[in-house]
Amino acid sequence: MDEVFRGIKIRDWVLAGGLTVLGFILMQLNVHTSDAQVDMAIAEGSMAHTMGSHSPWMIPVFFGATIPVLWWRRSVIAVTGIAIGVVALHDVLFGWVIRCGAGLPLAFALAFLGALAYERTRAWIVFGLGALLTVVVLVLDAAAGPGALVLSLPVLLIVFGIGRAAHHRTALTQELRVRDQELRRLRDEGATLKVADDRARLSQQLDGLLQERLDQLTTAAESADGLEPAQAKALLQSIESGSRQTLDDMREIVGLLRGGDTALAPTPTVAHLDALLARHHTAGSRLTVTGNPRSLPATVELSAYRIVEHLVTALAGQAGSPIDVAVRFEDDALEIRVNGPVGKSADVKAAIARAKERAKLLGGSVDVKVVRGQAGAVAQLPVFG
Repeated sequence: MDEVFRGIKIRDWVLAGGLTVLGFILMQLNVHTSDAQVDMAIAEGSMAHTMGSHSPWMIPVFFGATIPVLWWRRSVIAVTGIAIGVVALHDVLFGWVIRCGAGLPLAFALAFLGALAYERTRAWIVFGLGALLTVVVLVLDAAAGPGALVLSLPVLLIVFGIGRAAHHRTALTQELRVRDQELRRLRDEGATLKVADDRARLSQQLDGLLQERLDQLTTAAESADGLEPAQAKALLQSIESGSRQTLDDMREIVGLLRGGDTALAPTPTVAHLDALLARHHTAGSRLTVTGNPRSLPATVELSAYRIVEHLVTALAGQAGSPIDVAVRFEDDALEIRVNGPVGKSADVKAAIARAKERAKLLGGSVDVKVVRGQAGAVAQLPVFG
């Protein structure tokens, strides 16, 4: 039993139920209308022909045409074929009775469903079957008569056209949804490629720096032969200082993920965040600094600036939308909070990926949540020494 009713939706029950109720009301009218009433209606012009039967069996027989509508999703063609067969049998068994009040809505509904469900060829097959059903309904209809075909068939065509328009609109919506998903996938891939490109540049910078500084230190060490103790000590101190400078420069480059950052003079720091907000946003934006503000290692300062830069660029909402940046200096960490609206054209995922990569290089983290067009980011950067 479950298999029989599988796939039937509530609106299918409503449609089939409505058509069945119409059929019940109409067949009850056929059963209880007297011949005298029919003669009077013919005289008034409201009926086209005398009724050939008042049998109550016409009620359950007509149900055989409307109840199968429940299964239209499996095959509109089959359901329409069944309706044609049942109504034709109704014609043979009961002759001239009123069928148009329920039969025509049934034909119109099936034509619409066929146009909605099928592609062009099969849809037109359903239209042809719907036209045949319309003929079978009206050929022995006591109320409207065959003359009503002149109006019924154009109406059937109009209903069919509405169904085709709905079909095309549904297909277009599905295609747009697929393309939107494809664009999202391409955008994610683009963000990944940008991060990979930054890493490649970083690797090249590290390699060049190490090669240059090692060559300088090797040359200095080789020049120590034959020097006085005091001169040798001074040279060793110079080598030590150079080694520390090399280590600091390595940390600086590791804190960079975009080519060209090393050329900035001076290197951006937390103190430059006010200027960053003023450059990107309106007066509604604000910077809040709490804790114990102090000078931090250059790598932390630069990374903090770049993280905020990535995030505020992505959180560029409509003109006038404020961006709030809060920086808290803790004893062993720097906490950064950025809140604001997400711009419609902003590449948020790419910005978040860049910010997370920069924080990760220092052993920190970036967490971002987006709710109803508002984003909130929290970055934690460890501070040593």
